Amino acid sequence: MGKRGKAKAERLDEVAREAFGWDELRPGQREAMEHLIAGRDVLVVMPTGSGKSAVYQVPAVLLDGPTVVVSPLIALQRDQAAGLEEADAGGAVAVNSAQPEGRREASLDEIRAGDAEFVFLSPEQLAKPEVIEQLRRARPSLVAVDEAHCVSTWGHDFRPDYLRLGQAIEMLGHPPVAALTATAAPLVRDDIVSSLGLKDAELVVRGFDRPNIDLEVRRFVGKEDKRRALIEDAASRPGLGLIYVATRRATEDYAGALREAGRRAEAYHAGMKASDRHRVHEMFREGELDVVVATSAFGMGIDKPDVRYVLHADPPDSPDSYYQEIGRAGRDGEPASAVLFYRPEDLGLRRFFAGGRVDEELLRRVATIVAEHGGEVPAGELKDLLGVGPSKLTGLVNLLERVGALEVTEHGDLRAAPGGPSPEQAVSEAVELDDSRHKVDESRIDMMRAYAETTGCRRRALLEYFGEPYERACGNCDNCRAGTAEEKLPEEEAGEGPFPMHAKVRHSEWGPGVVMSREPDRVTVLFEEVGYKTLSLEAVERDGLLVLVG
Repeated sequence: MGKRGKAKAERLDEVAREAFGWDELRPGQREAMEHLIAGRDVLVVMPTGSGKSAVYQVPAVLLDGPTVVVSPLIALQRDQAAGLEEADAGGAVAVNSAQPEGRREASLDEIRAGDAEFVFLSPEQLAKPEVIEQLRRARPSLVAVDEAHCVSTWGHDFRPDYLRLGQAIEMLGHPPVAALTATAAPLVRDDIVSSLGLKDAELVVRGFDRPNIDLEVRRFVGKEDKRRALIEDAASRPGLGLIYVATRRATEDYAGALREAGRRAEAYHAGMKASDRHRVHEMFREGELDVVVATSAFGMGIDKPDVRYVLHADPPDSPDSYYQEIGRAGRDGEPASAVLFYRPEDLGLRRFFAGGRVDEELLRRVATIVAEHGGEVPAGELKDLLGVGPSKLTGLVNLLERVGALEVTEHGDLRAAPGGPSPEQAVSEAVELDDSRHKVDESRIDMMRAYAETTGCRRRALLEYFGEPYERACGNCDNCRAGTAEEKLPEEEAGEGPFPMHAKVRHSEWGPGVVMSREPDRVTVLFEEVGYKTLSLEAVERDGLLVLVG
């Protein structure tokens, strides 16, 4: 770090205090900020509510040039921009599809003129060549990618529109990049770095543990018994709460039942009109509700410190999703509760949602059209020709791009990759890649079942899913209280064993993977091709199923 960089780094605490009113920086924040000030890319993995946004906000004030923030939800953009307007941080604007064209242009004009420090965009906006060009002329000093796990095809919340971000970053001159996420297992971290094109990225990971959140699973046989128990539970709890359900219809059902029970309850899901979603969001933020009943569409980026409980009427699609959703409780550090109301049959719905495979015929048409065209194919024309939406086309193009069949130009058009596979070969490899991704998704559902049905410490089960060692029993979950959770020997006492945590291994059939957790009799490995697998150590050693690599 040069003299100017050191001088700026020394001012981090001053800016945090004077511009944002923060008396001190949290663990990991300063480290990540110093990397950005020094001009380095950084991947920040911190739990929900730990202040990830501060990582880019404070350096932004010290660096010359605007800060581009990629944020997936308009409500989240609105929240973050409003928060920055209240701080002495140089102002913020948003550019999104909910604005009239004139307002979007005015926002970009403010950035080019230096009248606003922060510009919040969705990945779809950043994929537009005209937006990129206007931002490039403003010479941004920093790019922040919020919810960065959305870029990873191995992530639990993959979004095809994030895949153009690496190219967009390069077109902006690749200023320092802060990739931010609350949940990212090792394979996802690697994919984020690769997909965004981060250069020698520094990794800042801070513990996922939220010890103030009490963890509990309540098991049921009958669907109606479960529904009745959840309504009674939520109706009796003091304070603000969130209830997550699997379907849009269930949001209305539970919210109506809770209103009948005297609670100020509202439903929230992606099928509602934008104005209704905004109304519920504002009521939640202003403390005008007791509970919001929502699908997973609600909550990303919500920074409400006093949520006292998060109840799940159905298991989410993965421990990643579950940990992110329960992390919205107790951000003020006070006691909070997370309860999963569970029937094993409920996981079948998650498998149904995860079951869709890529349309092989559509893949073949895209690959063939681009290969036979011989030049650049406008993505808009191809979308119209195929009769598909932009997100569907992006998913198809992503698969073909990953197998080396296509390239996407800086204007977003498509062309055949030089020396790439034939359309038939490309389709075959793309289908295989898609199949691997679905196997990973299905393995996450299996791990959600393992969490729900474990008799051990639930906090340990969650943390070790992410590869975070946790030897003790937490004392703040139902199994610890019931006495079924046993203490686990620290690795230095138990011995490394043949497959220590984080070791890289190779399976004879499933290929390379990383050891995520281990017990005296079993080991859980995250494989690149098939996801999470828990293996008996006796079988592993008897049959030579795993070998250490690297």
